[in-house]
Amino acid sequence: MEDDFDIDVTTEEWDRALTAAEATELERKAEAGIRPGKLDEIIGQGRVREQIGLILEGARHRGTPPDHILLSGPPGLGKTTLSMIIAAELGVSLRQTSGPALERSGDLAAILTSLEPNEVLFIDEIHRMARPAEELLYTAMEDFRVDVVVGKGPGATAIPLELEPFTLVGATTRAGLLTGPLRDRFGFLGQLEFYSEGELEAIVHRSAAILNVGITDEGAVQIAGRSRGTPRIANRLLRRVRDFAQVRAEGTITETVAVDALHLYDVDDLGLDRLDRAVLAALVKTFNGGPVGPKTLAVAVGEQPDTVEEVCEPFLVRAGLLARTPRGRVATDAAWHHLGLRPPSAEGLFGSGDA
Repeated sequence: MEDDFDIDVTTEEWDRALTAAEATELERKAEAGIRPGKLDEIIGQGRVREQIGLILEGARHRGTPPDHILLSGPPGLGKTTLSMIIAAELGVSLRQTSGPALERSGDLAAILTSLEPNEVLFIDEIHRMARPAEELLYTAMEDFRVDVVVGKGPGATAIPLELEPFTLVGATTRAGLLTGPLRDRFGFLGQLEFYSEGELEAIVHRSAAILNVGITDEGAVQIAGRSRGTPRIANRLLRRVRDFAQVRAEGTITETVAVDALHLYDVDDLGLDRLDRAVLAALVKTFNGGPVGPKTLAVAVGEQPDTVEEVCEPFLVRAGLLARTPRGRVATDAAWHHLGLRPPSAEGLFGSGDA
């Protein structure tokens, strides 16, 4: 099989976001060829997959569009893929947009009034939609109608426009930022979870077959174990290991090839990259394990506080390497051991105080 959907980008571009769960525009194009196309092709997310399958089957039996669906969870877990599959399973087209692109109610009204009957509208990062657009969406979701205001001031007139029946699929990485009125208008809320290593191994094998690259079970284990529970990261690491295997090995991804390649790309056995290890090293070596405030920690590694808090900390906390306490960030014993250091006594590290 020809790998005609891969994208030529520099190693530097890939290395910058190698373990980031967010996708660049180039990567979205590269992902297109390896996305599953049907519900039964999805690996993992068993409960959400079954729930959505029942919703779609019920809608087909009734001959009506299914309820609006909200998918929430960290980036890279398959929310966009699920929206595409929902449209494919219903046999209708998919219209895609994003919350930040909907700055005015008119932007959303133009999309809604152009929808075909039973079409699926997918809004990514729906929690970032502007308030005027969100309020317009309320009546559209409930009554399939939008009120377009013509004119200004006392002479303004609201003209109701009927919409074709449609299904809205919203995706969010920050479900807590959704307003109550918007969240309540979804008929189903699906929470996507991180994948197990076994599920990621299966995903790596499937993607390797599509990319036409040989891989051993041991090689897949190495890639899956460093993927942070996220399929997007697993597929990204697979492409980089494939490059290494084709250029510096015999083309097959073995355990040794995978370990050497990921070492070259600064991804360690827990999936930490250079910035993750820099944060841990600063916390342990510079601040003796903490506690230290996030802004001070960010200055120590030369990064913006938002980058450290939103990109590094979630995985470090989930991996049990860092703790957020009232007094600041604290390195756990596991963090010391991961850096090959002996942890000091933990007594007093988790006292009270201002964050």
